[in-house]
Amino acid sequence: MTTEIKGALAREIEEILTAAFAPVHLAVLNDSAKHSGHSGDDGSGESHFTVEITSAAFDGVSRVMRQRMVNKALGDIPGQRVHALAIKARAPSEAIAKN
Repeated sequence: MTTEIKGALAREIEEILTAAFAPVHLAVLNDSAKHSGHSGDDGSGESHFTVEITSAAFDGVSRVMRQRMVNKALGDIPGQRVHALAIKARAPSEAIAKN
């Protein structure tokens, strides 16, 4: 189950990624409920996220470099304030091709 209610950390992630990448699509999905009681669940309700982001900043950039770019923009959030972060980063041309 992915929770749609945005907590403070989810909103912070959205703000940072919006400022860094001017995305044409951004979804920060809270997956924490799926991991309740598991390792990494700190009880905050904001320990596991999936980020779906589409931005021109990713044109011509490898998948690994895109993930590094997102992680760098988020600073201490991945690994410090969030236990798990799945990143689905695409260029606009890739998002169109998927539809």
